[in-house]
Amino acid sequence: MSDQNQENQRPAESAKPTELEDMLAHAAPDSASDPSEIYDGLHVGDVDEIVEALENGEIHRVRELVAHMHFADAADLVERLSPDLRRALMLAAYDVLDADFYTELDETVREEVVEIIGLDAMAEVVADLDTDDAIGIIDELDAHEQLQVLDAIPAADRTLIEEGLAYREYSAGRLMQRAVMTVPQFWNVGETIDFMRQIADEDEWETPNVFYDIVVVDPRHKPVGTIPLSTLLQSKRPVPVTEIMHERMKLIPVDMDQEEVAFLFRQRDLVSAPVVGDEGRLVGIITIDDVVDVIDEEAEDDILALGGVREDDLYSATLDTTRQRFSWLFVNLLTAIMASVVIGFFQGSIEQVVALAVLMPIVASMGGNAGTQTLTVAVRALATKELTSTNAMRQIGKEILVGCINGIIFAVLMGVVAWGWFGTPGLGVVIGLAMIVNMIVAGLFGAIIPIALDRHGIDPAVASSVFLTTVTDVVGFMVFLGLGAWLLM
Repeated sequence: MSDQNQENQRPAESAKPTELEDMLAHAAPDSASDPSEIYDGLHVGDVDEIVEALENGEIHRVRELVAHMHFADAADLVERLSPDLRRALMLAAYDVLDADFYTELDETVREEVVEIIGLDAMAEVVADLDTDDAIGIIDELDAHEQLQVLDAIPAADRTLIEEGLAYREYSAGRLMQRAVMTVPQFWNVGETIDFMRQIADEDEWETPNVFYDIVVVDPRHKPVGTIPLSTLLQSKRPVPVTEIMHERMKLIPVDMDQEEVAFLFRQRDLVSAPVVGDEGRLVGIITIDDVVDVIDEEAEDDILALGGVREDDLYSATLDTTRQRFSWLFVNLLTAIMASVVIGFFQGSIEQVVALAVLMPIVASMGGNAGTQTLTVAVRALATKELTSTNAMRQIGKEILVGCINGIIFAVLMGVVAWGWFGTPGLGVVIGLAMIVNMIVAGLFGAIIPIALDRHGIDPAVASSVFLTTVTDVVGFMVFLGLGAWLLM
């Protein structure tokens, strides 16, 4: 594929001026956010100038300003503009944006952008991207859109992309670049350097745009070692590549899950790693820039799952966001009903001692917060493979002890407050004991629940919070109201 940093020189579409003028005419001056708040990475003056040019219909000025922006900053701009100005900007300047701009867009915004510029223009963008980035964009299109885009790009590029799409989603095969810098094992440093200089001027799809390591292969195209570019450049020309290559390289199976790939890169401090097929033949390479995106994506998924949100809906329509959040809210409603049923068992006690109703939320809240702290640590430790079967019991014991110590401290504090507030020493004892028990239970189940779910093949980030909330609420209410009925009635 052509250089991903080369500016796309397609002329602006002359077929859309009427639509552009109409959009600009209806884009109210106050339809964009305050320019000073639109960006974190761009100069405020530049942002102000772009928004003003859009509102005034100065198309050539918009194109000039956008063409000089870094593609990540341009994506940030497009995401945060109002829908009307976003459409106006894309119609005016989509053809001067770097192809990598489209890889930086939020998925929801990218779908909107594809509708604006059309599939033919998107096909030209895909042809300018590395195979891994191209696959990521095409995979998000509908089936008929995929066919239309693939038919419009060169045959060589299309073949590589179709092969990549055949691999399992979220696997190393989807993540890797197909173009790899390889040399035979009988070459020396001088031949390798001359080869790289020679192909630098050739526009061939199999030439990688950016690479950090050279893969040395045998006649069967199986990797036998890797050479960092720094090592190559510091070696003399007659030195055989086999003398400077790293034989203890980490080979990644093509079907390895991307989360496992990210773990390996983090553990081994890798910047790139060869990917091999079933027979051990080299099929691609994964580089650190893609792994950083995976780490960010996995962390984002875990954070959203802990909050009961399936995906980032910042740019989604209101009804879509409402529908996505409904299911987990419904589950939470059912667990809340369970807690209310427990409270109903002690209705008589609450009627006689109103203070129980006043203090009851404190016990449940403290248990829930303590459990969430434990849960967050456990989920992260499982994701980074720091929490394993060898240290699970030790971690559970530690969380129980932490819950016990914090429970005693807060039991004393809250017991004194309840005694002074209602003038009843027994009430202070009740809430203090309930606080200790619930904090211990929160630490215990905050560690056990994610571990148990992980061992049963269930993502602990998705379901843990619902189970934990139910446990801390039910146990907290039952212990507090049960002790109140026993000691105060």
